[in-house]
Amino acid sequence: MFVPFLIMLREGLEAALIVSLIASYLKRTQRTKWFPALWAGVFIAAALCLALGIVINETSGEFPQKQQELFEGIVALIAVVILTSMVFWMRKVARNIKGALELAVDQALMKQGSGLALVLMVFLAVAREGLESVFFLLAAFTQDVGNAPPVGAVLGLATAIVLGMLLYWGGIRLNLATFFRWTSIFILFVAAGLAAGAIRAFHEAGLWNHFQRIAFDLSHVLSTHSLFGTLLEGVLGYQEAPSVSEVAVYLLYLIPALLLFFTPARPTPSAAVR
Repeated sequence: MFVPFLIMLREGLEAALIVSLIASYLKRTQRTKWFPALWAGVFIAAALCLALGIVINETSGEFPQKQQELFEGIVALIAVVILTSMVFWMRKVARNIKGALELAVDQALMKQGSGLALVLMVFLAVAREGLESVFFLLAAFTQDVGNAPPVGAVLGLATAIVLGMLLYWGGIRLNLATFFRWTSIFILFVAAGLAAGAIRAFHEAGLWNHFQRIAFDLSHVLSTHSLFGTLLEGVLGYQEAPSVSEVAVYLLYLIPALLLFFTPARPTPSAAVR
């Protein structure tokens, strides 16, 4: 429950931050007549992402067992790529996202049919966050059944919406740099667990049978049937007796990702909003 909550809180807050910055800029420049275009982009993106998630989730349940494992492995890998991209994109643009958004709004409104241009701009910005959420949640739901993951995701999204509204109204001031930094580090650990889980799923699908010897067995120290072990399994993908290939993939992803994350980013004059 905690991981879907945190991911949806972060993804939702990114989207809410983008929307609130655009809305604030439109209000400050006395262009509130374009608010309907802004909200049209938001709702179209949200509806599309929701529909895509429902369709993929419903159709995947009809697969035979091995195909189901293959699907879970592929979704987990997609989630790893998306989560990693999300972390490093926000790290790159965090300092000048406000200026980049304002420039993008000005460019959209200078075009003919500027309402449609603004709708498209907002749609692409929100859809990016939404699609990231869809693939992560699909990976999370296949690894953790029950009502807890969906409840956590809904609570995270609801919290992000409330925070976004408070940011727009000026009711709160968040240290977003600190928030995104610490959640990014946590997300890299989550992504490492998903990468290891993908290798496990490919083995169960019969596609990967190398290095399947047990690397270590901590079942007598920290069993996944214990409270803390279950928590670690749900949050970071912990396994009490992982294979050599799972440990290797976990470390081969996590170590370079952390090194790159803590390497000082090169300053850029501007950052494009994807």
